[in-house]
Amino acid sequence: MGKFTSIVYTFIVSSFLVFTATSTTTHSAIQNKFQSASALNLEKKFSQSYSKGSDIRALKEETLKLGGSAVPVLIEVMKNGKYPEKNRWAATFLLGQIMGEKSSPFIVKFTEHPNWLMRMASLKTLLKLKEKRFGVQYAKLLQDQSLIVRTQALENIRQLSLNQFAPQVWSMLYDKKNYYEPTVNGKIAGRKRANIIKNVVMAIGDLKFQDARAPMIKMIQKEKYKDIFPELDYALGKITGKSSPAGDLKKKRFFWSREAFNVTI
Repeated sequence: MGKFTSIVYTFIVSSFLVFTATSTTTHSAIQNKFQSASALNLEKKFSQSYSKGSDIRALKEETLKLGGSAVPVLIEVMKNGKYPEKNRWAATFLLGQIMGEKSSPFIVKFTEHPNWLMRMASLKTLLKLKEKRFGVQYAKLLQDQSLIVRTQALENIRQLSLNQFAPQVWSMLYDKKNYYEPTVNGKIAGRKRANIIKNVVMAIGDLKFQDARAPMIKMIQKEKYKDIFPELDYALGKITGKSSPAGDLKKKRFFWSREAFNVTI
């Protein structure tokens, strides 16, 4: 009798546990179905191309209202090239906005994405999140094939004050990708600095790269660097903590030449 009672008790307990699990699963399935329906609807909207800014804003608002439920959709949109580029760009920012810095380890992977737009979107999102943990990735993109990506990587390092990467920023002055060769009558007419060089010079100042002090003082004296004179003047001011006097280039150059003498001494 005792053995029979034990078997019956086991059966009843097992049945109860199965029923409880089934009820919980059914409840979760209903909840997930609702979330999936919302997510499916959102995914369809991300599949569409929008020409009006108001439509994109509406999509963003709807996504933010869904909060965490929108995350799987956003991840899919970011990863899948079938979605319109504008929407993939928006999805990257929205993921950062919803998840905050928790999304950073995932977003930083897109700094190596083959599409320059996704590399750019990841950089901008990480900057908005004020992420200082990924300086190595930012520094690597200073040599990116895309000029716009290089410019944004530079901006990340500058705005986040990642001074330890100042040497990599300095090396951009010697990167041929940051120069162009204009042609006159079909012939190359020398090499010209792209506008990014001005940003590089100012960033070196903001990062207070002391190793650039002496070479920049020499550069500012030379006529061939006249086109970036204001940027050199700015950078030297940041590095030395001194300001050149108001006036023409001659006065400023004399001021910095004396500074060069002080450095030598």
